[in-house]
Amino acid sequence: MPALPALLLSIHFVFLLLTMAPSSHSQAPVLSSVRIAAILDDQSVCGRGERLALALARENINSMMEGPAMARVEVDIFELQQDSQYETTDTMCQILPKGVVSVIGPASSPASGSTVSHICGEKEIPHVKIGPEETPRLTYLRFASVSLYPSNEDLSLAVGAILRSFSYPSASLVCAKAECLLRLEELVRRFLISRETLSIRMLDDNLDPTPLLKEIRDDKVATIIIDANASVSYLILRKASELGMTSAFYKYILTTMDFPLLRLDDIVDDQSNIVGFSMFNTSHPFYLEFIRSLNLSWREGCDLNPYPGPALSSALMFDAVHVVVSAVEYDGLTGRVEFNSKGQRTNYTLRILEKHRGGHKEIGIWYSNNTLAMNSTTLDINVLETLANKTLIVTTILENPYVMRKGDYQDFRGNDQYEGFCVDMLRELADILKFSFRIKLVDDGLYGAPEANGSWTGMVGELINRKADLAVAGFTITSEREKVIDFSKPFMSLGISILYRVHLGRKPGYFSFLDPFSPAVWLFMLLAYLAVSCVLFLAARLSPYEWYNPHPCLRERKDILENQYTLGNSLWFPVGGFMQQGSEIMPRALSTRCVSGVWWAFTLIIISSYTANLAAFLTVQRMEVPIESPDDLADQTNIEYGTIHGGSTMTFFMNSRYQTYQRMWNYMHSKQPSVFVKSTEEGIARVLNSKYAFLLESTMNEYYRRLNCNLTQIGGLLDTKGYGIGMPLGSPFRDEITLAILQLQENNRLEILKRRWWEGGQCPKEEDHRAKGLGMENIGGIFVVLICGLIIAVFVAIMEFVWSTRCSAETDEVRPHPRPLRHHRPTPVSVCQEMLTEFRNAISCKKSSRSRRRRPLTGSGGPRHSTRLMLGAPRPLRLVREMRLSNGKLYSGSGPLTGGAGPGPSEMGPGPQHLLEDPLGANTTPPPPLSLAAPSRSCTHIRICQECRRIQSLRSTSTRIPPSSAPLPRLPPPPPPSSSNTDSEGGGGASPRRLHHTPPPRPLPPPQSNTSTDLLGEQD
Repeated sequence: MPALPALLLSIHFVFLLLTMAPSSHSQAPVLSSVRIAAILDDQSVCGRGERLALALARENINSMMEGPAMARVEVDIFELQQDSQYETTDTMCQILPKGVVSVIGPASSPASGSTVSHICGEKEIPHVKIGPEETPRLTYLRFASVSLYPSNEDLSLAVGAILRSFSYPSASLVCAKAECLLRLEELVRRFLISRETLSIRMLDDNLDPTPLLKEIRDDKVATIIIDANASVSYLILRKASELGMTSAFYKYILTTMDFPLLRLDDIVDDQSNIVGFSMFNTSHPFYLEFIRSLNLSWREGCDLNPYPGPALSSALMFDAVHVVVSAVEYDGLTGRVEFNSKGQRTNYTLRILEKHRGGHKEIGIWYSNNTLAMNSTTLDINVLETLANKTLIVTTILENPYVMRKGDYQDFRGNDQYEGFCVDMLRELADILKFSFRIKLVDDGLYGAPEANGSWTGMVGELINRKADLAVAGFTITSEREKVIDFSKPFMSLGISILYRVHLGRKPGYFSFLDPFSPAVWLFMLLAYLAVSCVLFLAARLSPYEWYNPHPCLRERKDILENQYTLGNSLWFPVGGFMQQGSEIMPRALSTRCVSGVWWAFTLIIISSYTANLAAFLTVQRMEVPIESPDDLADQTNIEYGTIHGGSTMTFFMNSRYQTYQRMWNYMHSKQPSVFVKSTEEGIARVLNSKYAFLLESTMNEYYRRLNCNLTQIGGLLDTKGYGIGMPLGSPFRDEITLAILQLQENNRLEILKRRWWEGGQCPKEEDHRAKGLGMENIGGIFVVLICGLIIAVFVAIMEFVWSTRCSAETDEVRPHPRPLRHHRPTPVSVCQEMLTEFRNAISCKKSSRSRRRRPLTGSGGPRHSTRLMLGAPRPLRLVREMRLSNGKLYSGSGPLTGGAGPGPSEMGPGPQHLLEDPLGANTTPPPPLSLAAPSRSCTHIRICQECRRIQSLRSTSTRIPPSSAPLPRLPPPPPPSSSNTDSEGGGGASPRRLHHTPPPRPLPPPQSNTSTDLLGEQD
């Protein structure tokens, strides 16, 4: 390829030949014009002013040519409708026959520009390009084109120089076309060798930048490079403004050279950082005239106002015409025009502009030797900037107890209208950091949540839009919010909880002592008791070791065996063991001992468990709630539940991947009418007035539970998070505020403030479990049981008393006559008289013993029963009710008639046993001796006790009566018993010793004395 300076010199030489008229050949014809072809691809409505720029350049050059013989410059303009190789080739076929010396353009059709360069190279026609360099760059064998547009390498170096001034932060590259990676190849290479990262994102065919910007915002990338034309760059910046990404945190670098044409008044503000490049040389003498001409042409042919400014392509067209005429060097509207050996522009400058409201300002200059000179910029944040002596706008929301209006807030102005935890904390921070603040309530009354279009509402939106410097409230730190704003360190830790109204169960009542066990346990205990009683009864009956002789001293009953485990005793023995009181019945066999041991072990565990739980059920007022956890809440639909609309709790459920929380979000999102509320007060009122569970932060839950005792917390915390102070992204005050919060935490100032605003409620703490005295409402039930037992016992005693008295009256029991006569007949006693007599004896407080009621054996016509003995007055026969002993103690039984052989006990009636009275009393006359010695009596005791010894002594004394004593009369023998008469004692037949006949007794003499002696030696 020939050297480029030679190409330019050849162009200049041809132009000189055409314009010079030699004096020696004045008669020869000369060329009157130099023809240049310009290809325009401007399809905009109002145009870019390229046609006017060509005309101005032509007129400017022709006006500078002196003499009538000087050739004039003519520019032929060709329109290109689309960026197509076929159409471009057809256009070149029209241009070549015209004998043009150079071809300029097109400006914005890279494919057409490459075709033009190729054809011009083959035809050896210079091509001056005014558009971006094609990618990839094509190499031509012969002529090469020259480019007035900055090369891709220079553009990468310029962007890299700006990033270097930012200390090479992590950046994101947004590309409108895939060729941007080749255009900015040098920039990508620099990031490959640095520690920072460069994320590259490509626009889709719809040119919708929303997904890309959201990803960049989520990654918290502050530096964004946009490689697109002016129109696409404007769309990206406008969407970024809607997403709140035009704050001071973000820095935008645009690669388009039409950056001055962008109208961003509705996008940028004083905090925005949007920079770009410009090639205009504002110091050029023709610059103002050029701008004025384009402005007039714009106003005449376009209805859009105002005029945006000159396009770079028009200025490059103007300079291209001058380059073709003036050849190598030229100072044009786009600065110094020089080319290197590759046909690329060199020794030029790029002005760095920053957009602001109303226009832009120059903040630096980049030189083509890769030198950057920055004079002043707002891009670099001054790290030494402090909060001292600054006034900050604080956005907040009314929420008890964080920010509240005073009761008489109308009498105050400014910050004095508000009080609460956050207000006190702000004053503490202002004292530490020496700043002032102005509280401003958020306009929409929301904390902040993302919208469908990517924007944010509430306090988050105001921070993004720079309407406030701080957001101080119960402001939850979440990942979604952290992507768009900055937070300080949390000043309070908390979590999501469930608030519901109190459903108090019954207070500890009179029968609270039954609460430690459920009704099912009590039922199973009763069944166990009955089962043990039955097993004990069967085991005792089956085991031979439980059958024993209770009368070892009786020869007549040595073969009789008894079992102490009757059905009643089998039911009574487990009761004694369960009550841990024992009983007089002790097991003998191994089987019954196993049953007893297992039952005692069972009762030990039951009683221990009962005792351990009894105190809690007597003292604690238990709460009955239909839900106890989030799972219970999600599994039912009877109780509604929701949270604050647009708050962090709603965002938590919306983004949660936990199955239970997803079900809860689907319910809340689809429930109609809506279960979301606008404020915490509305949620509390809904909880108290309906079946509604409110999901809110635990700190708010604790505060409202202190104020209203009808509220309670269900379950634990659903998550863990914290409250923080919100700031715009990239705020220079973040570190200062964070350090001040840590200082307040270390000094316990935040804890003191929390206690001040949280401990003002009237409800007691739920953690207060101090021991309290038990009242009758706690243990009154056991008194009820005691009283009922006493009443039943008294009732049974009365029934026994009445029944016994009635039976005694029916058997003609009589009271002893105060002065008995020799031939006194018994007097019948009525039931009422007998009851009155027995009642007087029963309630006597001075007597601990009384005489047994005697039963007369004779009636008005003779003996009432032939089996009853009639003894003389000195030796009356006593009727003693049979008693038995178990292990030496008295127990019920029956025995034969003492004093001779007689009928079986069935003729004596159920239970009585007749014994001879001991000859006691000195005033009685000894009875005559018996004609036949009485047989030995039976002993109704298991072992020989004191009573047995006394009875035996009586028995021996009666057999040794002196001869002078009167013999005992003998009763006539009873009729022989039938075969059906059996001994009820042992359950078998009568003993043969009881069936022998005795001689007829003598008649009973009349009684000699009315004084009778009891068997126990007690007088009546």
